Order: sequence, then C-alpha cells, then structure tokens
Amino acid sequence: MLVHPYTPQQLNSLTPEETTQCQHGLYFQDGERRVDYVLTYQVKKPSGSRVRRQSSRFTDNALTRSLRHNRTQARPTGHDPELSLQAVSTDHHEDDKCFRREEFEGNLREMGLELEKDEDAKTPGVGFVKIHAPWNVLCREAEFMKLKMPTKKVYEVKQGSSVMEKINSFISKVTDPLHPNVEENRVENVKHLSYPFSREKQHLFDLSDRESFFDSKTRSSIVFEVLKRTKCTKSQFSMGITSLLGSGVYLAAYPLHDGDIDGENAEPNDRKLLYEEWASYSVFYKYQPIGLIRKYFGEKIGLYFAWLGIYTQMLIPASIVGVIVFLYGCVTVDDDIPSMEICDRRRNITMCPLCDRVCSYWTLSSACGTARASHLFDNPATVFFSIYMALWAAFFMEHWKRRQMRLNYEWDLTGFEEEEDHPRAEYEFKLMQKSLKKELNAHKREKEKLTCRDRCPAYLTNIVMMLLMIGVTFAIVFGVILYRISTKAALHMSSNPTTRSNVRLTVKTTAAIINLVVILILDEVYGTVARWLTVLEVPKTDKSFEERLIFKTFILKFVNAFTPIIYIAFFRGRLVGRPGSYLYVFESYRMEECAHGGCLMELCIQLSITMLGKQLIQNNLFEIGIPKLKKLIRYIKSKRSAFQEEEREKKLQRYETDYFLEPFAGLTPEYMEMIIQFGFVTLFVASFPLAPLFALLNNIIEIRLDGKKFVTELRRPVAARAKDIGIWYNILRGVAKIAVIVNAFVISFTSDFVPRLVYQYMYSSDGSMHGFVNHTLSYFNVSHFQNGTAPMEPDHLGFHVDMCRYKDYREPPWSPMAYTVSKEFWSVLAARLAFVIVFQNIVMLMSDVVDWLIPDIPKDISLQIHKEKILMVDLFMKEEQGKLHDLDNMVAGGEKNNFAHGPQLHPRAISHTQSNSF
Repeated sequence: MLVHPYTPQQLNSLTPEETTQCQHGLYFQDGERRVDYVLTYQVKKPSGSRVRRQSSRFTDNALTRSLRHNRTQARPTGHDPELSLQAVSTDHHEDDKCFRREEFEGNLREMGLELEKDEDAKTPGVGFVKIHAPWNVLCREAEFMKLKMPTKKVYEVKQGSSVMEKINSFISKVTDPLHPNVEENRVENVKHLSYPFSREKQHLFDLSDRESFFDSKTRSSIVFEVLKRTKCTKSQFSMGITSLLGSGVYLAAYPLHDGDIDGENAEPNDRKLLYEEWASYSVFYKYQPIGLIRKYFGEKIGLYFAWLGIYTQMLIPASIVGVIVFLYGCVTVDDDIPSMEICDRRRNITMCPLCDRVCSYWTLSSACGTARASHLFDNPATVFFSIYMALWAAFFMEHWKRRQMRLNYEWDLTGFEEEEDHPRAEYEFKLMQKSLKKELNAHKREKEKLTCRDRCPAYLTNIVMMLLMIGVTFAIVFGVILYRISTKAALHMSSNPTTRSNVRLTVKTTAAIINLVVILILDEVYGTVARWLTVLEVPKTDKSFEERLIFKTFILKFVNAFTPIIYIAFFRGRLVGRPGSYLYVFESYRMEECAHGGCLMELCIQLSITMLGKQLIQNNLFEIGIPKLKKLIRYIKSKRSAFQEEEREKKLQRYETDYFLEPFAGLTPEYMEMIIQFGFVTLFVASFPLAPLFALLNNIIEIRLDGKKFVTELRRPVAARAKDIGIWYNILRGVAKIAVIVNAFVISFTSDFVPRLVYQYMYSSDGSMHGFVNHTLSYFNVSHFQNGTAPMEPDHLGFHVDMCRYKDYREPPWSPMAYTVSKEFWSVLAARLAFVIVFQNIVMLMSDVVDWLIPDIPKDISLQIHKEKILMVDLFMKEEQGKLHDLDNMVAGGEKNNFAHGPQLHPRAISHTQSNSF
C-alpha cells in the first residue's frame, strides 16, 4: 500500500528546490526528511493495461524482464486445476511475505524509524520502503554504538619540532599539485576533541546544525544497526533483516548515493567530488583523497584504499632499483665470460641430443641468444636486488603500520574494539531447519545452536574438495609438461629449418600462454568453489564467513598461480637423468631439461606472461570490458536509442537508480588480487627484477578503476568501522617471510650464481671465469646410448660424433666410476645449501632489525593521543567544577530566600545549629 503521510497542502508548500530534491528520491514526500536507507520488495500487481504499459517501458532491463517473466509464469491461465493450485500456493506464499513485511516495518516504527512506501515507481514489480532516522533515534543509537563525535573543544595539533615543521611545510608546497582539490585533504593545525556520543552530555557537542552533525554515512550505518537488531517474532521463527533478505521477503537493502555525478541535475555532493578528484584517469598522478573516501564509504573501505596507496608508493623505489638491475645486466652482457664462451663458434662443443631419435647433436654456440638473455636476469646484481626486496617488504609493513596508526588517530578510532556481529541469514535459516526437525518449543529454540556434529559433513566436504582442487592444479601442470615434451619432439621432426631452430622459444611461449589461460579459468572456478564451501560451513557471523572465505580462496588461488612457476624454478631439469639413462614419463616421454643458460630464463618468461596476463586480462578486460559489454548489449536489445535510454534514467528517482546498480560484494576480491600481485613482486623477484615496475603501472590504473567502480557502478556500501586491514596483514607478513626463503633457493639452485663462485674460488687457475662452461659440462660416449634412443641422423652436423657433452657434474666415461656424480657436484651442493642458510638468516635478521628500529606508532601521534587524554580529563574536571559552582550558587540563593521570606526557626533549633557550628 502507498503511504502519503502529508497532505496535498503540505506538499504544495514546498519550495522549488525542495521539490527538486524530493523528485530525485533523496527525501521523503515532504522534501525535508532525508532517505537514510531503502528496502525493496517484489510487488504482485493485477494484469492490466497499466502494468503492461509500465512493463513495456522497461524492456531493456534484464532484471525487470526476469521479474515480469516470473510474474507471468505465476499467473493462472484457463481452468487447469494444477495451475490453479499453483496460483493459490503462490498467493499464500506472497501473503506470508506481506505479513512478515508488515510486522517487520511495524517493529521498525516502534524502534522510532519513520517509513514511507512507494509502489507506483517507474520500476515495475518492485516496491520501495524509504527509511528515515529522526534525531532522537540517531542520538540513541549513536550512544549504543559508542560513536566518537567531535566536541566543541578544539586544540592545536603540533607537527613536531620547528625543523620538522619547516621540512613538512616545504614538502607540502612541493607536492601541492599532487594533492586532490578537496577540503578533507588539507592539513589543519587544529582538531576537535572527540568523545563517545552521550545524550546526557549533548552540551559538549556542537549541535547548532543537527542536519549535518551526523553525515549520510553515519546515518545509514545507524539505520543498518537498527535493521539488524529488529526481528519478526509473530511468525513461526524469529527473523531479522538478513533472514528476510535471504528468504526473499525483501529483494535488497541499501543506503543511497548522495546524488548524481554528471548531468543537469548534478548538484555539488561528495559523490560528484570523488568522481572528479579520485575516480578519473586524468588525475592518476595525484594522491587519493583518503579522508573523503572514508567520509563517504566508511573506515573499512578507506583503509583498503589507504593501504593500496601506500603499497603503490612503495613500489616506486622498488621499480627504480629493478630497472637499474635490469640495465646493469644489459650493460654487462658483452663482458660476461661464460656467455662469451658459449657464443664462441671456434670452441665447437658438441652437445648431446635434447630428445630421443628425432633430435640430433647440436653445437653449444647455437644457445648463444639464450645464454645472453639469461645474463640479463642471472647476474650478481640480482642477489643484491633480492636482499633489497626483502628489506623493502619489511619497510613496507612498518610504514603501513605507522600510517594505519596515524589514520586511527585522525579518524578517531583509538580505543575502538569490534563487537560481535549479528548472525547471518544462512545461520539463522539452518537453526530454523534444525529446530523444525526436533520440534522444540520456543524457549528451547532460542538456545539452539549449530554444533561440530552438525558441521562435520561440511568440514569433510571442505577437506576433500580442497585436496581435489589442488590435485586438479597439479594435474593440469603435469598436462602442460606433457604438452611441452611432445610438442618439442614433434617440432624437431619438422622439415622446416626455421621451425627446428626456434623449437625452445615456441614451446616455452605457447606453454606459458596455456598456463595463463588455465590460471585465469581456474581462478574464477576456485573463487566460486571457495564461496560454496564456506556457505556449506554455515559460519555464524559475517566476520567469520569472510575470514574462512579468505583462507580458502587464498590457498586455492595461490597454489593455482604459483604451481607452474615453482615447478620450473625447483623441479624442471633436476629429474632428468643423464644420456644413456634418462628418466621417462609413460615409458616414452623423456623429462624436460633446462637450456644451457639454466631455467632462470624460462622462469622469467613464465612469470612475465602470467603476471602481465593476469593484470591486463583480469583487471582490464574483466573489470572494464565486461561492464561496458553488458551496457552495449542492453542498448542493442533495447528498442530505444541510447539518447532515450539516458533520458529514461534521468527520470528515475535516486533509490530506483541505485537499485539497478551492482550490489557490493565485499573487499575480498580486491585484496586477493593485490596479495597475489605482492607474491609475484616478492617471491621470485630474483628471476624477474622488472616485476615491481609492471605492478606499479598496473596499480596506477587499478586505483582509478576501483574508484570508478565504487562511485558509479556499485550500490553504496554500508559504512563499516575498522581499525586495521585484518587478516590480510598476517597474510602479507607470511608471504614476505616465504619470499626470503624462496629467493634464497632461486639464487642458489635455479641460477648459476653459486656454481660460478665455487669455480672462481676453488677450481679456476687464475681466479677468473675462463673455463667455467667447460667445467660444468660432462662427457658421454655415444656408443653407450640405450637401444632405440640414438639420433636417426648422427651426421647432422657434418662430421662423425664420438663424444657429446651434457650439463652435469659427472665422471667421464673413461673413469673407473663412469657417469657417477663427481666431487665437484658435492662441492657445489654444499655451497648451495650453505648459501641458502646464510642468506636466509642474514636477510631475516636485517628485516627484524628494521622492524625493531622503526616504532609502530609515530612519536607525534603518541604525543597527541596522550594530549587528548589530558584535555578530556581537564574538560570533565571543568564541567564538574562548573556544576559544583552552580550548585553552590543555587544553595546560597536558596538560603538567602529562606532567610528573608521563609518561616522563622524555633529558638531551640537555632541554639542546636549554633552548638553544632562549634
């Protein structure tokens, strides 16, 4: 039913400005009470020309079509008894929903909220309940929620010593063009003293403008808290807003955006300011307006974008150093002695075949290009860069902790503790099912809860499915290995000499692309599987649900992204065997070997293609292309032109426009994307020093892309308070610790850094690298090939081959212990393990020193927090003194009045009083 709480005379008395605001849907029909929250529900209207006329105006919207389709299916036709019975059942179900809505809305009114319905909106089949929180409700709930609000008391914020003030002032002037043009970003020397709101102490707060004292973000969060606390109790089971949304009683619940961002009706508002100063690619070089983001979206989202901004800023020095390391490799490639020896055609070193039968002997000089390219990433500078990135990660974590504490102070979050959240809809529904089975009475049903026994099937399903998904990842990696092996053999059989000469490059690149496509597909599959498994567990609260979902998603996506890379870095080329005794897969496929320059180049190719592909495809195509494609399809299917579509959207109320936006799905996908990127930047940075640069370029776009998505494409999220980024910080620390170990093993076992040091200081006659290549190659007598494995064209090089070489530390065929590992192998292995231990302990010690040296709380913030406590004590002391002074004045005034006009005391009473005075 449509509720009009105001008469036509009252509506006609509105000013033109108020009428305009009312028409835009931001206010009630009176034009004064602001809409703080909106509930939507499905409206079943009788068929008629009016409904058909409204429906025809919205044929271009998929959601509206589906609603209309469902409504048409539910309408009985003819006299079919089954359809009539179905219609009666549907009507009963709709009546039950209507009964629950009426009870719930009645309870909301009892809680003090004011409601206004609109079933005649331009959106067919959808009704809207607009909710307004009056002043007394806002004050009551703010006190319950312990919201810190600014008092009248202001104090000066000192930046530190005079020298620091001058430095900060100079930096502020230099970076002024980089700051967004918003009020919240301007540094102020004074700050309002904040205190948890109390109705008894309203005199402490500046309530001159009650309309702006609680901003729209705070008002919507207060209403949401009331919605979560209000229950339907007259039905068989107690249901809150989450259960009502889950059971379809309401379709959606959301706060409104502040207004339009463009067009004729776009008045100045925070959303429009965010769109211009944050969500635009033209301001990519500017800092983010973190204060305005927090003001509009709340602390939780504000902390995410603050963390993303700090991470992106910290990538700048890492990118510069990475580029320098890469350029160092480019400059020194012509002076690298091992590369020169490989490229020297005069040495004429004959290498053993890379595969059985179809592959022939080849000269080492043909691997010249691979060897030179490997030097770009396998040089002494990469060791320095690995140490630098480990310290960089430690600095980044400490810098973020300090920034987080500063934001906690600025946003009045010091002392904030999260309270236990309300149960989720699925949890309440599961309890309802359990109670229904046991047929418990109402008193016992309230004490019912889900036990481990209830969740045991879900836990077993989780374990089995997680192991199955990880097994799928391993199986796909193994499949790609088989692809590389078989493709290499097939290409070697080609009659085209160009194809045979580019076998390695072709196989590496195509395999990396296949891995990328599989990773992208499995990412989407694993995200869905992780959510399904978390839903099976039925966590009680949203926080518990989020943490469990994060854990599962991170495990699956981390394994999916890094399993192919880990295989190339640590396993490829180590399970090969030797000529005459190779290791085979399925008795026909020989295991892969690394190129003579090592597997580091192949690792770099896999890393670069995977990282760039994920960033370009997932971030750009999925987040930019798909929404635009949906919009294009909507325009194509519509019978109207794009101009008519825009005109229709202009006529919609604000709450209708926001209804068609995408619901906010949480920050987990955004954090997960950045955590995986952080893994690419830190875990294998020794093999790909350009990773920080590509991450930096991606994040510059990502910030503006996310900003545009939050401002224009998503419904406004309910503001949530948070003092940190939660479990993500622990994941970051874990990845940073693992990165030290991984880089130690990459440098030691994947690159030739340690073997070169061993040769230079133990085996070289002159202390140089001359002869290193020959030292790493072993001999093999071609007459010792197994039957059926020798090359079909042994004279491919134009001469007869008796001995071929292969990369390994083994005894020659003329040795009494032919083909066994040599003492050089054990020397190199010992040096590799020693390097891992020394590198890991030194870098972790340095990281701990950085952690110890940098305090978590900036000194000036610590002083300001202490100063706030003192000022708060002084404020209350003065208040108490003022009350005592007023009380004394009242007592003194009362005594004078009693003495002048009151009844005379009895003489005995006077004498008693005088005796007591002595």
